[in-house]
Amino acid sequence: MAPEGASPSGSPSTTSPTTTWARSHPYGVYDVAHNCGWVSVGTDHDTAAFAVHTIDTWWQRIGSAAHPGATRLLICADGGGSNGYRNRLWKKELADLATRTGLTITVTHLPPGTSKWNTIEHRLFAHISMNWRGWPLTSHEVIVNTIAATTTSTGLSVDAELDTNTYPAGIKISDQVIPNLEHRGILTRHTFHGEWNYTLHPDTPDLN
Repeated sequence: MAPEGASPSGSPSTTSPTTTWARSHPYGVYDVAHNCGWVSVGTDHDTAAFAVHTIDTWWQRIGSAAHPGATRLLICADGGGSNGYRNRLWKKELADLATRTGLTITVTHLPPGTSKWNTIEHRLFAHISMNWRGWPLTSHEVIVNTIAATTTSTGLSVDAELDTNTYPAGIKISDQVIPNLEHRGILTRHTFHGEWNYTLHPDTPDLN
């Protein structure tokens, strides 16, 4: 972990694979510095709210203890899906997460068509896929336990949990929400491809 006020040297990558069983949606966080993963297996809709709740759960259960004193979080995410760069709910939920945790959250999206280069794909989900190959995924319990049993010779460890919360699909975020976050300084876009690279700041009195 880098000193307070700096970006962490090992930051989670996030993505969601397409494997499903009886409406199950694995969404994962991979901590590059510690070679460990967290996977929430959702049973409702695969939404931005579910994605951010997974990141929040990882932070509360593992991340904050693994990176004591951290003030910043760097997320490398795919360009589409529940954590896509066009997804307004994703940005709004991350802004709320930044305020709840006090973390400054920077997001860098992989450009469209390049998700196969996301670190989480070949360091986490590729091994999960190999681990459950040939296993009949007959229940959510089997899915969670199989994911959590994934290890590698290089020391990968994975925690997994079933998320039975409800995440309604089709939530509409008005056109004013994102511009308002930008106006208040909560959402700042980077100079280079600001649509793919941006930072969410905690909502503090100084920003109002």
